[in-house]
Amino acid sequence: MKYVDEYRDGDKARDIAAAIAAEVQPDRSYAFMEFCGGHTHAISRYGIEDLLPKNVRMIHGPGCPVCVLPIGRIDDAIRLAKRPEVTLCTYADLMRVPASGGLSLMKAKAAGADIRMVYSSLDAIRIAEANPERQVVFFAIGFETTTPPTAVALKTAEAKGLKNFSIYCNHVLTPVAMRAILEMPPTPDEPPIAIEGFVGPSHVSAIIGMEPYRVFARDYHKPVVISGFEPLDVMYSILMLVRQVNEQRSEVENQYIRAVKTEGNRVAIDLCDEVFELRESFEWRGLGAVPKSALKLRDAYAFYDAEKRFTVETQPAEDNPACECGAILRGQKKPADCRLFGTVCTPETPTGACMVSSEGACAAHWTYGRFRHRETNSALRKSA
Repeated sequence: MKYVDEYRDGDKARDIAAAIAAEVQPDRSYAFMEFCGGHTHAISRYGIEDLLPKNVRMIHGPGCPVCVLPIGRIDDAIRLAKRPEVTLCTYADLMRVPASGGLSLMKAKAAGADIRMVYSSLDAIRIAEANPERQVVFFAIGFETTTPPTAVALKTAEAKGLKNFSIYCNHVLTPVAMRAILEMPPTPDEPPIAIEGFVGPSHVSAIIGMEPYRVFARDYHKPVVISGFEPLDVMYSILMLVRQVNEQRSEVENQYIRAVKTEGNRVAIDLCDEVFELRESFEWRGLGAVPKSALKLRDAYAFYDAEKRFTVETQPAEDNPACECGAILRGQKKPADCRLFGTVCTPETPTGACMVSSEGACAAHWTYGRFRHRETNSALRKSA
């Protein structure tokens, strides 16, 4: 297939659904976690769960970097932005994420803080060049996908000799979070998650390749299938996982061969290794403190580290206790299980980050109406 519409073909979707139904064993259940917000949205948008047998269950994972960022880090950014000499540059997804005291970056901007939405890290470089009297801080966030552009911005600032540019680094690592999910101990209130395999992330894997996932097949006996974003990509990846489980195999397979190479993007990996190193620990919403799960600037680039330049010290902050965003990110609950979902918490009045980000599970379920549990609400069926 060469064109996008071919990956959204209703007839082919039904063929794959029929193959899944024919190959699942009726006397057992299958539970697969998709670890990418893009996959979560594809599943909701195209009604993929409606096409799966009842004993095949999809679990939403913490595949949204905005969602997993704890409130304390948003609070830090707001404090930075309120400094009179600082211009804070950030992606739009972060602007409406709730912070402490009912604040958000959007509200801080409305109150007078110099906060600017950018489309790329290089936009922040241009703002720093145009405003040499301002201290421009780029709020860097994301999984391995957006880490290389941050490294490019830093190297560009270095080459241009910019003294008024720094990075507030919040880049986190996907495989480490996957391991944290598998090793999470059960609690009396939340039973263990029975994950039998992962639908591996797309863009992340285009950067890091397949090797980082082999630990899950080797040590945890969990198959991983790296999947594209389109509905037929996701469905065929589910079929590949079903076949591995049935055959008692645990391997890393690549469905997304048109974009992901086994070795990943070596240029991007080497650039990130030059600029970043591992943090000892980092707080994730829903997962707590996860060792070696995030990046910071190496000492050679400490001059560009906003946390050192402005002596940022993150203060602990609690989420709204009624919000189930943490449990949703852990895969232990679905958006509709939260009593705030669709009532107090909507895209217009979000209580948690999962309803704000374009990759959040709550936003996906709200946008595409999956919480209504209408079997006829399947975009794939309508397009057939």
